[in-house]
Amino acid sequence: MRVLDRIRSNSTGRVALKIGVGILGGVVVAIGLLLLVFPGPGWPIIFAGLAIWAIEFAWAKHLLTYAKRHVTNWTHWVGRQSLLVRGVIAVLSMVFLTALVWVSVKVSFDVDLLQVALDLVDKW
Repeated sequence: MRVLDRIRSNSTGRVALKIGVGILGGVVVAIGLLLLVFPGPGWPIIFAGLAIWAIEFAWAKHLLTYAKRHVTNWTHWVGRQSLLVRGVIAVLSMVFLTALVWVSVKVSFDVDLLQVALDLVDKW
């Protein structure tokens, strides 16, 4: 943190650091948001962007703390549930993610993955 403190020690460095952190965090969050719609690790990348923003912005630090707390609480709650409940959560999550991917590919590329799969089955 000494490097950041040295950068913050003058007004030009402070402004440049805020701008740089703002832009870098924004790009990382934007990539994470794109990966929510497409297959990829969207949420971890969004959290990484928030962590970058948290270097300079108090609101991002509070939001990151809030998100970590709720993800931890959810994880602990799921861990305490029976195997049946965890299975239902897993199945519903997979159905949701499958629908999300299908909709995103349909909207983005105008490709109906269900029809493509049915066509492949018919060819067999």
